[in-house]
Amino acid sequence: MARVRYTLPARLLHWLSALSIIAAFLLALSFDGMPLGLAKLKLINYHKWVGITVLGLVALRLLWRLRHRPPALPADTPPWQARAAHVTHGLLYVLMIGVPLGGWLMSSAKGYPVVYLGLLRLPDLVSTNQELAAQLRTLHELGAWVLIALALGHAAAALKHHLIDRDDILKRML
Repeated sequence: MARVRYTLPARLLHWLSALSIIAAFLLALSFDGMPLGLAKLKLINYHKWVGITVLGLVALRLLWRLRHRPPALPADTPPWQARAAHVTHGLLYVLMIGVPLGGWLMSSAKGYPVVYLGLLRLPDLVSTNQELAAQLRTLHELGAWVLIALALGHAAAALKHHLIDRDDILKRML
């Protein structure tokens, strides 16, 4: 009999990633537009810590995925939905890596170190370059909005499967 649920580690990594991405996004919204000061710097550091955590969680997810196959989609899944799910998942992974990595690159280019949890200084990925930092900021913010939009679409599709199609797609990850 085929497995119909994701493994427990896969489910935990999925939900921890989702909550971390939401937290990073909400932190960014909270400090956007704040005047520079201790409160803003504190929120920016929390945002960086969560972003680096997302990178770590995605690395763990990818390592887990190399050794474990996800449960198959229901046999009656239309081919276009299977392709859409595959493409969406691929884009989510690209953005879950690209957005935090872009933020780390931006911090490096601005000359601001990333000190994970206030304890571990991560290496600068590029030399200080304010022009590059401005470009990376734009990409980081745009990527974050696209990531949130895709995640919302992903959640909406899961709810559609659960509430309208009445299949077990959502239950596989719960």
